[in-house]
Amino acid sequence: MPVFRLSKELIFPPCQYAEPDGLLAIGGDLSEERLLLAYRLGIFPWYSQDTPILWWAPDPRLVLFPHELRIAKSLKRVIKKGSFQVTIDRAFLDVITRCAYVRECKGEETWILPEMIQAYFQLHKRGYAHSVETWHDGRLVGGLYGVVIGRVFFGESMFTEMTDASKVAFVHLVQLLQAWKFELIDCQVTTAHLQSFGAREIPRREFMIRLSRALGKPMFHIDWSTVDFS
Repeated sequence: MPVFRLSKELIFPPCQYAEPDGLLAIGGDLSEERLLLAYRLGIFPWYSQDTPILWWAPDPRLVLFPHELRIAKSLKRVIKKGSFQVTIDRAFLDVITRCAYVRECKGEETWILPEMIQAYFQLHKRGYAHSVETWHDGRLVGGLYGVVIGRVFFGESMFTEMTDASKVAFVHLVQLLQAWKFELIDCQVTTAHLQSFGAREIPRREFMIRLSRALGKPMFHIDWSTVDFS
């Protein structure tokens, strides 16, 4: 089945038409309207500098249900020690930029290109994209970012420059989402790292049903930047 090529029209093909590897469509743009539509339909962009924009809807899908969070005993000790300060939306642009930079320093390919950074920064300014930061002695040493619609957190990327820094940020985020009764964290692509926190694969069909249900439950208004983890 040929991959769909998007036009300027704001439309995506149904996810069930994706290739076996999850590739659904090619082209389009990174406008706020298209990105938000994609997330609502269970689709996300993921591409490199040498390719056009690629849109994905993998099957199975890795998700974490907030109430199923698992925290290793060693990580619990780190959190209890209180060596890190955790904040939300204090340094979104720094976090997304560091996510790209750390991958490049490791010699890994990154999809977080300048146009992606700008697109998600615009979503952040509109209140859809959020970051969680981990600080040590006043220095940003880890963090993550993602998109929030309804009661779903769509995780995008994380970075760490100090052992356990991104893990601490992730645990604080998930515990906050538990308290706010979020139903789903979309982890997108399967990794052993996220599975160690309790994330698990579910069929795309089940993901779409759960996504639709969670998007139908609006998130109450809150200024994420006022959250205090101290």
